[in-house]
Amino acid sequence: MRIWTQTLIPPVITTCLYFLIFGNLIGPRIGPMQGHTYIDFIVPGLVLMSVITGSYTNVASSFFSSKFQRFIEEIMVSPVPSSVILIGYLTGGVCRGVMVGIVVLLVATLFATVDIVHPFTTALVILLASVVFSLGGMLNGMFAKKFDDVSIIPNFVLTPLIYLGGVFYSVQLLPEFWRLASLANPILYVINIARYGFLGSSDVGIGVSFTVILVAAAILFTLCLVLLERGYGIRD
Repeated sequence: MRIWTQTLIPPVITTCLYFLIFGNLIGPRIGPMQGHTYIDFIVPGLVLMSVITGSYTNVASSFFSSKFQRFIEEIMVSPVPSSVILIGYLTGGVCRGVMVGIVVLLVATLFATVDIVHPFTTALVILLASVVFSLGGMLNGMFAKKFDDVSIIPNFVLTPLIYLGGVFYSVQLLPEFWRLASLANPILYVINIARYGFLGSSDVGIGVSFTVILVAAAILFTLCLVLLERGYGIRD
């Protein structure tokens, strides 16, 4: 909150641009998508896109900053279990991701009709997405050796996966090969749960999507915990 102009304002500006360009200018030319107006169709994806980038960036930058400024040693030598340290960074990422998601959702109400069909599912996917990508940011922070390493993954891996995850389109519109290839993108499952929560429609089974997210969270948490206990990237 101390640097809210860097954490909360940029997603709002970006979201407004997406709504103006894709929703108001391009959307009417595209027409309805899955029985919804195009601008309503992209709301879930835009909200989750902000949640993912916010939570990932928060943990990656904060953990790397603790290594760069060399106060991570004070944390590591304290009588605190590695699991608590990990949960501490994870909580920071989740808080930022959820806050950004709420702010973007409020902005979306100015441009589109936001009727959340399944509120519990929507809240749960926002929380789980924040957890998974906060853990991903933790890994990025551990492996990063310099500031450039913190931005490489978000720019060259995370952003393409988000755009190819069905934020602006339904994967059912793709040719068979590319539709099947899209199933390898984990963000596709996050976006589709969100779309089911908001609009009641999805390209992928909800049970399968939740399973993918929970398995990813368990694997990433275990990996982060093991690396943290070994001091990877900290004692090097």
